[in-house]
Amino acid sequence: MREGFDGSVSHGKTVSAPDEEPALRGCDSPDCEQPGEHRAPKSREQLRDYYWFCLEHVRAYNNAWNYYAGMSEEEVEGERRADTYWHRPTRPFGGEQSFSETINDGFGLFEDEQTSQERKKERFSATAPELAALAILDLSPPVTRQAIKSRYKELVKRHHPDTNGGSKDAEERLKAINRAYETLTRATNL
Repeated sequence: MREGFDGSVSHGKTVSAPDEEPALRGCDSPDCEQPGEHRAPKSREQLRDYYWFCLEHVRAYNNAWNYYAGMSEEEVEGERRADTYWHRPTRPFGGEQSFSETINDGFGLFEDEQTSQERKKERFSATAPELAALAILDLSPPVTRQAIKSRYKELVKRHHPDTNGGSKDAEERLKAINRAYETLTRATNL
């Protein structure tokens, strides 16, 4: 909002009186009497400075316009690459300093696999039922949820009563596997 000399407040738009017609600019093409209603940039360096053309001349101008005119192939490729990250500075991944050293990575999202495994071993603590469940699934800590799930699927296929001729032993073994899997999926510190 702007305040004028007479104390009136303006909201940034020019408002003309209802009985006045707004001033129209003419087409910037030589010898054209049509109003210039369509804008076109004057050059690549001055994209905010415009020519104003009528519809016929803006179409002709746009057909002839080449943003990359006068640039070498390397300059064009450099411009296209810079456009992918909006001409802002970037840093390569890896190098001498990794993200885990520069940010507080409490969840270990940016750690390498070896560091992640060492960290899990340091902070791993399981209850007796969780350790028993891991033993039933024949897994040793620390384990990932994906490892538990894949081991569970493998054991269900192997010990399902339908694949073992309806054996009571297979049925009991499957019940134990299901209880172990349920215990481990409820565990929060694995």
